[in-house]
Amino acid sequence: MDLGQPLRSGSFDSPGDDDEDSNVAKRWYHYIPVSLAVVFLLAPQPSILYVLLHYHLLVLQSTVFFSTHLLMTYTLTFLAFCSLIACISRDPGPVPDPKQSEENDNGGEMSLTEALMGPPPEDEDYTKPGKWCRVCWAPKPERSHHCSQCGRCVLKMDHHCIWMANKCIGHRTYPSFIHFLGSATFLALYVAAVNIQALTFAFRNPLSIDELTPVHELFLSFYCLVFAIVIGPFFVYHLYLVSTNQTTVESLSPFLLLRQLPPISPENLTRKFSDPPAEHELSYQQRRLVKDAGNTMHLYDLGWRKNWAQVFGPVRVPCRVWLARILWGGSSPGDGMKFPRNPKSDDMLARLATELIKADRQD
Repeated sequence: MDLGQPLRSGSFDSPGDDDEDSNVAKRWYHYIPVSLAVVFLLAPQPSILYVLLHYHLLVLQSTVFFSTHLLMTYTLTFLAFCSLIACISRDPGPVPDPKQSEENDNGGEMSLTEALMGPPPEDEDYTKPGKWCRVCWAPKPERSHHCSQCGRCVLKMDHHCIWMANKCIGHRTYPSFIHFLGSATFLALYVAAVNIQALTFAFRNPLSIDELTPVHELFLSFYCLVFAIVIGPFFVYHLYLVSTNQTTVESLSPFLLLRQLPPISPENLTRKFSDPPAEHELSYQQRRLVKDAGNTMHLYDLGWRKNWAQVFGPVRVPCRVWLARILWGGSSPGDGMKFPRNPKSDDMLARLATELIKADRQD
């Protein structure tokens, strides 16, 4: 697993902000949330061992149940820690540095960045997909975004997660992030189910068990149910995002669609808009059109099978790849620079542009 690349400076995906931030250095308090995540995973372990020993082994005298529950609990715990470590230690998706690429190609001659020094044309928007990040002054590949917390652009950025050591979740760590959510959710549900069953036995047979074991069972049942209720919806939400080929940023920011719109002729508008239009330039009705379109217009949706293959890779792969998927989620195929689009994406964007023009004329 590769370590992170040097950080670049900037603010989160702000097309009009040319100010450069200093590289974001990690402070001790940035690791508090991930430390809490580790505590949340380890806190119930003493109670789990206590219940397994005093109930399943001493009361039920079942070495099969004891061994099975012990194996399942610590297998899921181990898998959760594997994916957590993968998310923390891997770079989420470094954008290639044009300066280094040019030096490698030209033997140290003038880099592309140096050749392009100077103010960009006023009518040029470097924030369009496949253009440039105006903060990093570097290529901004499709579906990448600039994160002010990390001070850099991230390939296929999903979101910035404080629980993962204050790092972004991107192209290279998204499978591990989903793996962590799934492992933690299944662990909580499994431990809760086992202890609810044990707690039921304790209520029906109060004289067959000591006084302290039901207390541990009650604690584990409540703790794990709350944990599953908190983590589970995030896991289900990301399963939905994978199935529709969206990132969290794309799902929660429908106005990113404005950057994908085909050029709108000024003659068709009653008032002046930027190219592409900015959110603050739209009327209320136009904003509603964009928000509604964001709920149904998935530009990269290729069908759930291909969408899942784009995140986790194809089904037919070597055994070592499947082993990586099982242990920490594996990694997404491709370089994270280009992504195939929904064949209907151009038609959907053209239809949205037409509706925005109609709404502009009605205002």
